Amino acid sequence: MSGQKVFIFAPREEPQEVLDRLEKSGCDVVIGNTDWQLPGGDYEGEIVDNARESVAMCGTSIRNTPISRRIMEASQRLRIIAKYTVGVDDIDIPAATDLGIMVCHAPTESNCFGVAETTMMMILALLKKAMERDADIRAGMWREPHHATTFLAPRADGYEGVTIGLVGLGRIATRVAQLLAPWRVRILAYDPHIPPARFLLANAKQVDYDALLRESDVVSFHVVLTDETRFMLQAEQIAKMKKGAFVINTARGKVISEADVAAAIESGHLGGAGIDAFEIEPLPMDSPLRKLGTKVLMSPHSASFNYGGELREGVAWAHRSILTALSGGVPDNVYNTEVIPKWRDRFGGVSVLD
Repeated sequence: MSGQKVFIFAPREEPQEVLDRLEKSGCDVVIGNTDWQLPGGDYEGEIVDNARESVAMCGTSIRNTPISRRIMEASQRLRIIAKYTVGVDDIDIPAATDLGIMVCHAPTESNCFGVAETTMMMILALLKKAMERDADIRAGMWREPHHATTFLAPRADGYEGVTIGLVGLGRIATRVAQLLAPWRVRILAYDPHIPPARFLLANAKQVDYDALLRESDVVSFHVVLTDETRFMLQAEQIAKMKKGAFVINTARGKVISEADVAAAIESGHLGGAGIDAFEIEPLPMDSPLRKLGTKVLMSPHSASFNYGGELREGVAWAHRSILTALSGGVPDNVYNTEVIPKWRDRFGGVSVLD
């Protein structure tokens, strides 16, 4: 191997022209085993062996064998880890920052908008009782009284309309708010990390988390997984929600407690849930969510999958970031921005490319 080693630890849809661009720039591309992405395995040792002497690493999600400090320490030359996706919860961010390694992600429109559209589908299906009505027909029944919720604005007869609560107001949640605009619903949003102007642009009222839980008919989660957001919806928070409210999670599985959500649906406190990301994937056969029938709409962590979309845009973004970093520059999509001063001291302005 004569060039700079770029290790793809979780390959996914890398167009040949993207790989060719890396190789023409003086990189030797090493492609990992797709089995490393599968649930139930522990491939850290194999990934460590392949990571040695790498100047860059990239790939899609690899949550069952996350990129640990041990993997990063396998190469003292490692400059950047670039994800094809927006989520970086499968990378030890504190370790990367401590080691002076930039972590880049790819919040691309093709992925973000797909998740927003799936969120809308789940909101509509739950409020309009789509699954219950479908199940009745399949069971030979007809016109059972599954009364759905209308999206009309508040009326003089006391109908208060629908309130949608968005937890997190990044690209996906903002797109959800845009899609909801014609429906004339009230939108609340909680996000302590963005400026007030963002709420105005999304036509969302800025509230604290407790107020959002108390006032929303649907609570939809759009946050990355951090220590702050891990299991931010448990029994204590669910108790504050309206009776009959719905939960949507198209973010990360461990943002909500599935057991607590399932218990609240079974008791009748919650009306149901739409879930695309789970605590353990694939969803275990003994999960309490499986016992709730049409009260839970589930999707196999595929909300972002669209024809012509997939991860190609994220792949291209990640590989551009790698070339920028290996040329001594700082990409514009660094997640752990606090590492940049340390990174510049180590690598800034120094290119390792031909």
